[in-house]
Amino acid sequence: MAAFTSIALQYSSAPSLHSLLPSLEATRDHNSWWGKMRSSKSTGKNSLQQNTTRGLTIQSAATKPAKSPAEEDWKIKREFLLEKRVRSVDAKEALRLQKENNFVILDVRPEAEFKEAHPPGAINVQIYRLIKEWTAWDIARRAAFAFFGIFAGTEENPEFIQSVEAKLDKNAKIIVACSAGGTMKPSQNLPEGQQSRSLIAAYLLVLNGYKNVFHLEGGLYSWFKEDLPSAAEE
Repeated sequence: MAAFTSIALQYSSAPSLHSLLPSLEATRDHNSWWGKMRSSKSTGKNSLQQNTTRGLTIQSAATKPAKSPAEEDWKIKREFLLEKRVRSVDAKEALRLQKENNFVILDVRPEAEFKEAHPPGAINVQIYRLIKEWTAWDIARRAAFAFFGIFAGTEENPEFIQSVEAKLDKNAKIIVACSAGGTMKPSQNLPEGQQSRSLIAAYLLVLNGYKNVFHLEGGLYSWFKEDLPSAAEE
């Protein structure tokens, strides 16, 4: 495996480390970095490229898969969410809606974070997961993350919608939550708001036919900061 990794990284027509890792400007929510990074790369290289060196033909290690809906440009996602009138609510309003109007809090953080603490009754479906595969592209991504001292790099969870559909029907009233929350509200420093895992998840849910989707402004950070009810799992 080590030899293959060396060959894959050395002979690929791979993008630079800068293009393999996301811009830190994308969001405070670190797992959405990857979607920002991949959306910034050219999508015209779906076919495998080849380099011939010393008579040896080696396929490109970093040939990028086709862009997924989650990787769509944030400006487009934001406009769609606003068009579909997806509302943002603060933590106290989310608690009230959960208690009085049968809203379900969908926690899209990694399972380990969910188990540490979450709103009682919340459902967990992670929108990003640890990189699982060992394709040439995944090896290149692991190396790029490791270059910056990140040894638990993440990728989009391809089973996100399928997992949500197994737990919630399309008419369910949902408040999507992550750590930081992000925002659709413009400000002087962030004229288009700020992307987050929960806003990406909200976009995917509405795109796939969910009709009652809200977003937790301020994220679960604000929920815990305000000392609202929480639960933990072993």
